[in-house]
Amino acid sequence: MKTLSRTMMLTIAMVAMMSSTPSGNGVLEIGDMLPMMGQEVVDISGETTHLRELHSENGLLVIFSCNTCPFVLQWEDRYNELYAECSKNNIGMVLVNSNEAKRQGDDSMAKMKAKAKAEGYKMNYVVDENHEIADAFGARTTPHVFLFDRDAKLAYRGLIDDNGENKDDVSNHYLTDAIGNMVAGESINPSTTKSVGCSIKRLAP
Repeated sequence: MKTLSRTMMLTIAMVAMMSSTPSGNGVLEIGDMLPMMGQEVVDISGETTHLRELHSENGLLVIFSCNTCPFVLQWEDRYNELYAECSKNNIGMVLVNSNEAKRQGDDSMAKMKAKAKAEGYKMNYVVDENHEIADAFGARTTPHVFLFDRDAKLAYRGLIDDNGENKDDVSNHYLTDAIGNMVAGESINPSTTKSVGCSIKRLAP
């Protein structure tokens, strides 16, 4: 029954999505529904999945990432730790590569596979064709974090923490604090931070 209820909830959320998804490239606001839930994406394993499937009992963490951005290189040593935190709390996690303008180079599927292997990624790493998911989210940078709750509503967006250069010198663990508070049913403060990173490499209009 629990699985059925969650499936029904996500189906209802998809119907409501049109009214809650930002127009144009406006960034998602807290409380907005997870967009593009049924959009098929290809994982580095070659398997096809979608955000609805990756959403777990207590939510979904979406991180827009890539292979070579210096800011990603700073923060990616936290990815597997975040995956462990998400798994512990029954939250799905996915890395989304939306750099379509670099798809024939640094952000090709082959390079994504090599990156995941080199870093030992444990989470899904998927291609966002024509940056459609990034556009729906209003994602700006790599990395850019979006945390959704059990009802597929946005609970936190922005930074992983306040020190990409050295995780041992972090003062504010924005994302892990948000995960803990979300699962506990407590308020998240701050619920938004300004993302810092490389611009997502979109195709020219």
